[in-house]
Amino acid sequence: MERLSSSTILPDSFQGARDDITGQLQLVWDQAKAPLVVPLLRFLVFICLGLSVMLFLEKVYMGVVISFVKLFRRRPEKRYKWEPVKDDVELGNSAYPMVLVQIPMYNEREVYQLSIGAACGLSWPSDRIIIQVLDDSTDPSIKDLVELECQRWASKGINIKYEIRDNRNGYKAGALKEGMKHSYVKQCDYVAIFDADFQPESDFLWRTIPFLVHNPEIALVQARWKFVNADECLMTRMQEMSLDYHFTVEQEVGSSTYAFFGFNGTAGVWRLAALNEAGGWKDRTTVEDMDLAVRASLRGWKFVYLSDLKVKNELPSTFKAYRYQQHRWSCGPANLFKKMAMEIIRNKKVKPLKKFHVVYSFFFVRKIVAHIVTFVFYCIVMPATVLTPEVEIPKWGTVYIPSIITLLNAVGTPRSFHLIIFWILFENVMSLHRTKATFIGLLEAGRVNEWIVTDKLGDALKTKGAAKALRKPRFRIGERLHLLELAVGAYLFFIGCYDLAFGKNHCFIFLFLQSFAFFIAGVGYVGTFVPNA
Repeated sequence: MERLSSSTILPDSFQGARDDITGQLQLVWDQAKAPLVVPLLRFLVFICLGLSVMLFLEKVYMGVVISFVKLFRRRPEKRYKWEPVKDDVELGNSAYPMVLVQIPMYNEREVYQLSIGAACGLSWPSDRIIIQVLDDSTDPSIKDLVELECQRWASKGINIKYEIRDNRNGYKAGALKEGMKHSYVKQCDYVAIFDADFQPESDFLWRTIPFLVHNPEIALVQARWKFVNADECLMTRMQEMSLDYHFTVEQEVGSSTYAFFGFNGTAGVWRLAALNEAGGWKDRTTVEDMDLAVRASLRGWKFVYLSDLKVKNELPSTFKAYRYQQHRWSCGPANLFKKMAMEIIRNKKVKPLKKFHVVYSFFFVRKIVAHIVTFVFYCIVMPATVLTPEVEIPKWGTVYIPSIITLLNAVGTPRSFHLIIFWILFENVMSLHRTKATFIGLLEAGRVNEWIVTDKLGDALKTKGAAKALRKPRFRIGERLHLLELAVGAYLFFIGCYDLAFGKNHCFIFLFLQSFAFFIAGVGYVGTFVPNA
């Protein structure tokens, strides 16, 4: 049988129109390619390679430092004086410092009992500790539940205070700031902060307070996070890999070298004198914790990170909650960098090397360059070179540097090394959201101060009823579709098809895999599905 030509299927008029449109598009592309597209792409490749080298050197530097720390066992107990707080027969319990424990919460129906119970279970002389629950809940039923829980613990002899306010100004920073205004806080020496899903072990204060008691230059002792739901779904495993690197490497390196790192906003103990000297809590960005840490560091205070002290908490397991969290974590640091860069540079109290570390390493490379390079270079510029063979990227920029960076990131979670391909694809997808948030922070655009509390599920997913409900989630299409992810996925899929048919780069396998990852995220088919109430 003779093969049917396209002209036998389509009328001549349609065939001619199609050929005309294709020819015109090809003509426009050929005319714009040499004078405009190629020079622009070469410029972007040059910039992205430079930023990649900066990120690569930062990762290698941290890898060398953490190897030195582990090899020579430079534990905090060796760098600073640490000995248990001892009893005093004459002074009695007054020999122990007064500790305030703050628990800020907002509509935390699923986890409020866990956090309050863990805080009330902290081992410390009962007359030297105050538990302060800062409830910003807008749901009256939840406020009643939280207040009843506080009353239940108060009836057991726990010194617990239930505090509310008539507005949510400043969000978490505003709640913490308001909590510091109560008269009983003036008698406290230190303040421990735990978010609503954090569950410290009973010996938390015994292991942290001695650093502050015996080392007057220390302002903050930060513990590590331990994720109770890391195995809930693939998305939580990906989060665990990223956050384990942050805690295993970034926080440890900052603590060991410059005694500075970003306060994680929870699972830490502050010296109240240092907190007040730094200006207290400010709500000018969505990263009030990082803001306070930078201001305290500029006044010469030191921070200590304890990698072996872990506090249980929950990872966001729904894609919607994770996106909101990542927007806040990416937008906030960029906005803070814009607000504080010149203040850091002009500061006279800290050494130039520490200022360079804070401005260049901590802010610019880790909080800005890392997001932009991941998305712009690997998801936009590098695929675009498939369409323009005239633009070549050296192999060290496309293979060696990304591979080494990926391997260095993987050291934080050895048990998930077999998931490294999924992690790469997922991080590339999330880099779109983080890059957008970074530019919003730098430009102070519309959503710069958007604060949406990360939903916690607690033990809700362990019940049979919830498990059955999860099988039949009800969604509105608009809530699940993410158009930017779908657009980038279509872009990568098109280039993958072009590379398969005409290209010489032979990177279509990666392009197809990455495009599918964007498509999956674009339709919201990521994480745990929770039905709308």
